[in-house]
Amino acid sequence: MYRLKNLFALLLLVSTVSCKTEDKSYNEGINITPKPLELVRKDGKFTLKDNTVFVANGEPVRKVAGFFTAKIQKSTGYALQTVQDSPSGNCIELSIVEDLNVNGEGYTVDVSAGGITVKARTPQGIFYGLQTLMQLLPAEIESPSPVKASWTIPAVSVRDEPRFRYRGQHLDVCRHFFDVEYIKKHLDILAMFKINKFHWHLTDDQGWRIESKKYPKLNVTGTLRTEGEGNVYGPYYYTHEQIREIVAYAKERFIEVIPEIELPGHGVAALSAYPEYSCTGGPFEVRNIWGVSNDVFCAGNDATFAFLTDIIEEAIPLFESDCFHIGGDECPKIRWEKCPKCQARIKKEKLKDGHELQSWFIGQIEQTLLKHNKRMIGWDEILEGGLAPSATVMSWRGEEGGVEAANMGHDVIMTPGSWLYLDHYQGDSKVEPVTIGGYTTLEKTYSYEPIPKGLNRDKVQHILGAQANVWSEYIYDPEQAEYMSYPRVIALAEVTWSSKEQKDYGDFERRIANQLVRLDGHSVNYHIPIPEQPGSSSDFVAFVDSAIVELKTTRPLKIVYTTNMEEPGISSKEYTAPLKFTENTSLKTRSVLSSGKMSPVRTIIIEKQTYAPATTANISAWKAEYYKGKYFKISELRDKTPDETENAESQGRLKYRIPGYREINEDEYCSLVLTGYFHVPEDGVYCFSTEADGLWIDGKLLIDNEGTVRKIVRTDKSTALAKGYHPVRIVSLGNIIGGWPSQWDNVSVRWKGADKQKFVKLKIEN
Repeated sequence: MYRLKNLFALLLLVSTVSCKTEDKSYNEGINITPKPLELVRKDGKFTLKDNTVFVANGEPVRKVAGFFTAKIQKSTGYALQTVQDSPSGNCIELSIVEDLNVNGEGYTVDVSAGGITVKARTPQGIFYGLQTLMQLLPAEIESPSPVKASWTIPAVSVRDEPRFRYRGQHLDVCRHFFDVEYIKKHLDILAMFKINKFHWHLTDDQGWRIESKKYPKLNVTGTLRTEGEGNVYGPYYYTHEQIREIVAYAKERFIEVIPEIELPGHGVAALSAYPEYSCTGGPFEVRNIWGVSNDVFCAGNDATFAFLTDIIEEAIPLFESDCFHIGGDECPKIRWEKCPKCQARIKKEKLKDGHELQSWFIGQIEQTLLKHNKRMIGWDEILEGGLAPSATVMSWRGEEGGVEAANMGHDVIMTPGSWLYLDHYQGDSKVEPVTIGGYTTLEKTYSYEPIPKGLNRDKVQHILGAQANVWSEYIYDPEQAEYMSYPRVIALAEVTWSSKEQKDYGDFERRIANQLVRLDGHSVNYHIPIPEQPGSSSDFVAFVDSAIVELKTTRPLKIVYTTNMEEPGISSKEYTAPLKFTENTSLKTRSVLSSGKMSPVRTIIIEKQTYAPATTANISAWKAEYYKGKYFKISELRDKTPDETENAESQGRLKYRIPGYREINEDEYCSLVLTGYFHVPEDGVYCFSTEADGLWIDGKLLIDNEGTVRKIVRTDKSTALAKGYHPVRIVSLGNIIGGWPSQWDNVSVRWKGADKQKFVKLKIEN
């Protein structure tokens, strides 16, 4: 599917060759993103020609000029030269001016018909000034091959500088791995939008992704895992040479690479290779489900700190950043509470509890980093039990941790999940690819304000900036990583660069159309809102008399549709009002950008039904049957005898317990078969949804999620039911491929009438 999307993007880009790009709506107006601090429009324009020259003195500035002449040559075919002396005109002059009225990353750009001047206090400022200049050109300047166009730049005067000095983006490569070429491509896009920090999450329970020459078992045992269905994922890791290559590539784009090695929790991948540094001694396997493991590094074993010190000291020379991220989040204290060595450590160091033990643990690592002149960064859990003196806090569980740390005088990077976790849904969960959860639209990310309420006014300087995070539990390939990242990363760029007073989502939404075409030039598989229904979407709509389907998108876009089984195209009928159906129909729909690029096709099956009759059988209590062990298919339970059977109460909700629940024993799996009767209060169409593997109504399979529940779109499905009782069967397997177990999921039942709506929940609870 993603290959087809990229092919379409390439064909779209090629189609622009023969037309004047100025006529494209996405190239209208000034589209600089992030929005500059000051911009004055003037009369006239500068035309970029094949004999235009860059003027640059000094090797650092000449190197920046070379970066952009190479880019320009790809899209225009112009082999622009860089000279030292200014000609009489037709040049782009780059100058370092140490007393320029901007900060160290700021710049000025002046464009006239005769020439362009870019000034800054540093080469980094020159780099950002030229990125702005590129955005004054038509979007096709980002094309990977020569495009026939009129390369003109409007006459403007720009003075610009960033609001925050930390403008970051995080990538988790542990759950799913991304190769060197993808990361380079990603860095190219970050640089376009003046993001200057790349937080590289390299180790976790599900994989160790940084080569260790001193501890070679990490490169073998720690870098692969056996998935739930038996497939081996890995071995995947970055060699020292690859890391240096990426760091150098980022540096050329003025991006600082900040490594993260997780401790004291999220260390199962390391412990699988070296179990002697755990509290129990193992054995362990690299974790093949997501979530948090109780097994962590042993805080009472001196050898643990020798091991971690070796790992950190081996990694430090690979990175030029003066920061080093140590994680520090989601560290259960269960093993420490039962470990004699950890309890002895608590007594020896006169600590109160496991929280103070974690603070002590992190303090030991801090000393190693300080010895190498590195500043420690950690997630906001490092506040628990006392904050290490030099620590910078990443506030992710909301803003409270950031406020607390900044008011204590510590530097803070704001990255609260509700706004800046890009693994969240960006549209209806029934339409979008499966994610970890949450709901964070482009507009919500753009709305974030990094200076939190409750912060003391004299501590504002401790808010270094903000960061968007991409966790990869449900991101299986680079195309999906791009789909989740863009364009929300561009919103983060404007949040952290532009002044608070200039933020205007409506204007940003207009400018984003231009930026998406620039992403097309890099074959980025960005998110285009898919048409969805208000409330909750469904790809299967049952009706008795007639059905009304209403469509919308998360930002205003043209919607087209067909009802004749053909794929909708740009010229298909435009959706303008709710659609009424009285016969079986296959409705296909998609949204369209101003560039002509379209979202994936969404198909909605609309089916006319009669009310399924209610049962006349004796109604018994709901029954829950439990099957211990790993099962991958519903059919495997067919001839099995349940390990335990019990009745479940049903008073609108189903309440029961799960034996061997994972939090009690991580190694025990349990599947569930739940049967009973759903009472239909009156004739109507009822809409069901579930994350379980299968749902049967009246003996017919209504929803089938078997084997792919975490990889496909979860959609509602409706059916017409007559008043009375209807048998229900729910099967939820205890081992779901590639993710958290889903046997504790909800089953929602919704009934809609012509002039009213009733919502009944059957909730499975542990």
